[in-house]
Amino acid sequence: MDKTDLETYQVQLSQVELALSADPTNTELASLRDELKELIELSQAAIAQAEAASSSKSENRKNANATPSHAWSAGDECLAKYSGDGSWYPARITSIGGAVENRVYSIVFKGYNTTELAKGNEIKPLPANYANTTAPSANKRKLTKAEEDEKERKKKKNEKKLEVKAAKAKEQTQKQASWQKFAKKSEKKGVHIAGVSGTSIFKTPDNPLGKGSL
Repeated sequence: MDKTDLETYQVQLSQVELALSADPTNTELASLRDELKELIELSQAAIAQAEAASSSKSENRKNANATPSHAWSAGDECLAKYSGDGSWYPARITSIGGAVENRVYSIVFKGYNTTELAKGNEIKPLPANYANTTAPSANKRKLTKAEEDEKERKKKKNEKKLEVKAAKAKEQTQKQASWQKFAKKSEKKGVHIAGVSGTSIFKTPDNPLGKGSL
């Protein structure tokens, strides 16, 4: 359906409505009028959809032909807009996705483990003198409450792990010391302990009348 079809339906509708004004009880004309109205609505919708698609293709073609301001690669350093406050901070691109005309960049801010997705207009090259003119403290954004809580939680978790490891190591050392002390006492009494001095708990006594002989 195109604009020519739409104009034809509109002319036919006006003719049918004119005929109906002269013969209002004609059911065939009334039915034809309804069909023409429906066709007109469908034509208008189809034309609007086609125009929208054409406009979108034109815009995409324009974006594809446009020379990108910067060709980014994974691992590149950049300035990225942080979604939390809309400010720009130094970051690193970890991966690139999306279509050619609509790239999506996965970035991680320096000094943080949180990863964000950014569009092309949300990242830009680092100024040539950025590292020299900007104090390190100014390079970092403030942690959000959630990030602070997560950092504190991980810190406590690591401290707990270290405490548990230290306790286990101490306990193991004490057990080894106790066992060695016990083994030495047993040897002095003439009792051989399995695993000590090369003896075995399964060794058959030399005495033929001893336990385990046939």
